[in-house]
Amino acid sequence: MGLRSLLASMLCLGAASGAVPASPEPAHDGEMEATPATGRTLQAFRSEAELERLLARWTRRADAQRQRQKTLLASGAVPPSPSPVASEAAAPALLDAVTTTAGRAAGAGESITNVQTAGVDEGGIVKRHGEHLVVLRRGRLFTVRIGDDRLQPVSTVDAFGPGTDPGGAWYDEMLVGGDTVVVVGYSYARGGTELVLFDIAGSGALRYRDTYHLRSSDYYSARNYASRLIGQTLVFYTPMPLNAWSLARREFGPGLRRWRPDAPPAEFRRILPATRIYRADDGLDPFETSLALHTVTRCDLSAPRLDCSSSAVLGPSGRVFYVSADSVFVWTTAPGAGEANASSVFRIPLDDAAPTALKARGAPIDQLSFLHDADDHLNVLLSAAGAGEGMWGDESSAGGLALLRVPLSSFGDGRGAAPASAYRSLPGTADGAMQNRFVGDWLLYGAAPYRWRRTSDTDANPGTTAYAVRYAANDAVQSLRIGHGAERIEALGRDALLVGSAGGDLHFTSVRLGRQAATGMVYVQADAAQGESRTHGFFYRAESADRGIAGLPIVAQRRSNSMQRYLHESASVLYLRNRDLRLAPMGQLVADADRAVDDGCRASCVDWYGNARPIFIGERVFALLGYELVEGRIARERIIERRRTSFAPAAAVSE
Repeated sequence: MGLRSLLASMLCLGAASGAVPASPEPAHDGEMEATPATGRTLQAFRSEAELERLLARWTRRADAQRQRQKTLLASGAVPPSPSPVASEAAAPALLDAVTTTAGRAAGAGESITNVQTAGVDEGGIVKRHGEHLVVLRRGRLFTVRIGDDRLQPVSTVDAFGPGTDPGGAWYDEMLVGGDTVVVVGYSYARGGTELVLFDIAGSGALRYRDTYHLRSSDYYSARNYASRLIGQTLVFYTPMPLNAWSLARREFGPGLRRWRPDAPPAEFRRILPATRIYRADDGLDPFETSLALHTVTRCDLSAPRLDCSSSAVLGPSGRVFYVSADSVFVWTTAPGAGEANASSVFRIPLDDAAPTALKARGAPIDQLSFLHDADDHLNVLLSAAGAGEGMWGDESSAGGLALLRVPLSSFGDGRGAAPASAYRSLPGTADGAMQNRFVGDWLLYGAAPYRWRRTSDTDANPGTTAYAVRYAANDAVQSLRIGHGAERIEALGRDALLVGSAGGDLHFTSVRLGRQAATGMVYVQADAAQGESRTHGFFYRAESADRGIAGLPIVAQRRSNSMQRYLHESASVLYLRNRDLRLAPMGQLVADADRAVDDGCRASCVDWYGNARPIFIGERVFALLGYELVEGRIARERIIERRRTSFAPAAAVSE
């Protein structure tokens, strides 16, 4: 049973991450064949034979250690020792030219997703296809017609293929490219990522096309998204922890097969040749530290049959990844991340060019810690230590903070390190629940209460101060007294919005980002908390440079004292009017609390990616609330419900 499945089966759920444990420095594998890194890019294995020899040496070493252990156990000299450093069962399960609030997905018209990078769509739970919304929820796909001033459910299909046992699978993300809907999921039972393809017609009808199975480990992150769509190219990141104790040549690296119920493992076709596996000059020993193949896969959605290829870098298992308009950046962190050059950042171009790398120090908080800017620099907010973003690893950040700014021209074969002058020390410390965001020329960051901790009127709020700094200038860091935790940082056009709790209320603080950073107005929603923690839970529709509407799901504060609030339907979506940073409530679109749904769920029966979203399409305003789509209308600066529809499986609704 995978970690998510285990958590979903428990009534009481808790935090799943901690600080990076202390461990010895990674040892060099003395038998590892040295390939000199002398160019401006990372070096790949020169042939399949070279990779085969390395795997064979690791296997022999594992066999020798097993035999030695058996001998010692037989003699009673030592107690049984733990199993391997890295294993698929124990490993953490688990991408900009300009940062933007809402990017534009090619061919899809105006984006309805709060993406990080303009032009790079992110896998989510609701997308637009022409005159229809496509919704992924609890193992099913739905379409709802919104064109011609309609609000009408059209099609419902399983998010998995006919004959597929969905037990132990999580169908998490969905993207729409042209007339193809792709669902991205992970199956613990089958041990890999599943790509399920559907055709969508202009009428909104869905038709299952095919399923592909990618050998990988779980991609899940509580903050990041595994998949991206750039034009018609599907890009996704999957880590593969290496278990040196059970290496099998035919199972090394990602493989792709067309799924059918009786498909044997032999049908996997390797899509990562040895000549596309890159490494720096570091000696990497899988017997001393957890290693992973950090794999980026690209698939052409316009092809009649899915065609995918992969590139990978070999490095420590702790990771955070970010996708810019032309590259995937993977930050890897070895145990002891606070030590000099204990981390590396890899750049994997999306045009098949060879990856490059740079040694660094510290660890990013999450994907929002990165910005590949228009001047071809990489900017990264770092904490002294962290375990990466796998599962809930983003809350393991600890220690002091710094801003790294380096030109991409400094990346090379991995031997070089970012100089001390590239780091700028920043005020504040990471307490395990940091939020950060690049907005325009600024980086904003602050602390939030721990996600699963009980909040009350007597609970101290650790994040009453946030900070703003121009990332490319030497200006002083601006302190922002906000009086509440920073649970969310978003762009309001050229300015920013900080959202967080204080006592039992939810506070919204506008921030002007001009020559200086300064707080504007504070709006307080009494007895409320965020109903969604992911970036996709928020959306801002800009109507002019200083005017727009923001939407965010909320729940009553009394339901926000545990992880359970993230596993239940949000009560409403709150809308705020922004007029030159003056915030005013426009009203809420509310879920129907009297409608009970027993949907006969067979897969993905926990909403790990949430279930509520504000949606803006032209002048129309919607709220996705579980199985309901509610449309509002704006009248005298208030949002009033106009109509609603339920797309829940018909036989499962009782009133």
